[in-house]
Amino acid sequence: MMRIILSVFLLFVAPWAHAQTPPSTADVAGYRGLHLAAHEGDADAIRRLSASGADVDARDRAGRTPAHVAAFASNEAALRALAEAGADVNALENRAYDVLTIAAVADDPDLVSLAMELGNRPDRITSVYDGTALIAAAHLGHHEAVRRLIAGGAPLDHVNNLGWTALMEAVVLGDGGQDHVATVRVLVEAGADTEIPDRDGVTPLQHAEARGYDEIAAIIRAALGR
Repeated sequence: MMRIILSVFLLFVAPWAHAQTPPSTADVAGYRGLHLAAHEGDADAIRRLSASGADVDARDRAGRTPAHVAAFASNEAALRALAEAGADVNALENRAYDVLTIAAVADDPDLVSLAMELGNRPDRITSVYDGTALIAAAHLGHHEAVRRLIAGGAPLDHVNNLGWTALMEAVVLGDGGQDHVATVRVLVEAGADTEIPDRDGVTPLQHAEARGYDEIAAIIRAALGR
């Protein structure tokens, strides 16, 4: 019964990390000024425009600032130039994502590190699920991003409004493959609480065992001393 309920639930929930909406072709065609420079990675234009008074936190129709656009395009030099010009790297766009969570979902560890270096807080609550960049990365099995977020001080045991931690998401929304195994290992070795259950009282270990994720279950059992 638990498998059936979980399968139905995941049908609606699993796509959440992909709910981010990068600029469309139409959006880009309409960009001017800092948004266009951010998309194209033109750091010199960003410096010139910001020096002339352009609003570094201007929003497009989806609430994306130039910093969000730079993150979606993985343009590190543009993001750095925007931050140096005073852009708010912690800003949330209309879907409540910040630069750091965009980088985590894109599996761009270098951008993850840069965002934190520029002041994007790893404890920022993002998405309609009140999660964090760490939860988003763990869900997708982006273990190097997870490692860097933890090193940057991301809260290991934040519980989102689904009642799940990063560890729980790595198990429940993961596929049990090597990327999620590595993600669970990073989280557990960093000290993530392996006993925080979901709202039904089911622990990460119980979920792993029920889904036949033997390697993940073994990692959690070892942490529990079993």
